[in-house]
Amino acid sequence: MLKDEKTTVIEQYATHPGDTGSPEVQVAILTRRITELTEHFRAHKHDHHSRRGLLAMVGRRKRLMTYLVREDPERYRALIASLGLRDTSGRSAGRSTGRSTR
Repeated sequence: MLKDEKTTVIEQYATHPGDTGSPEVQVAILTRRITELTEHFRAHKHDHHSRRGLLAMVGRRKRLMTYLVREDPERYRALIASLGLRDTSGRSAGRSTGRSTR
């Protein structure tokens, strides 16, 4: 991903001016990088070193999305809709986690 492409993604998903670290921005950047690496693997099937990095990025994106669905389900739903991702939270956003509050 080139610098100007990354800047465009940041501007599109920023929650306020100067925002580069919100979960939305981080997930959007990771999604873009994951998509690029997935295309890379279509031509380079045996590149296992890069595949390890891809799996690390997927895990990091999953953790960020889990945080977002826990903290603000509405922002989570808006983000997955704009990125075209599936809801993998394992529950409908906004419902209880099933844990007691004791």
